[in-house]
Amino acid sequence: MGWKTWKQKKWFSLLTNTYILVLTLFVIWMVFFDTNSLLIHLELKKEIDKLEQQKEFLESEIQKDRAELKALSKDEALEKFAREEYFMKKDNEEIFLIEDADSIQKNKE
Repeated sequence: MGWKTWKQKKWFSLLTNTYILVLTLFVIWMVFFDTNSLLIHLELKKEIDKLEQQKEFLESEIQKDRAELKALSKDEALEKFAREEYFMKKDNEEIFLIEDADSIQKNKE
């Protein structure tokens, strides 16, 4: 096949068209090499999705904490929380901590 036969093919003339070549180079540049390339755009979209999931999780945690604070606004609930979490007591009381055998960590030697 000589040069003349290549020039006569329809696909060859289509591929060597100046507009097609410029458009192809432009698309390749925009997808791979540009500052705002498609690859960078996809990475940023993944990061945005991850941050939105984290935002939803944190908003649900805030709602739980608000409900707990609302419950602790009563004196009885606040006293119960202080006794359970911080082992606080009244002056005339003694505290005994009872632990299950499963909850005690055994040192392996």
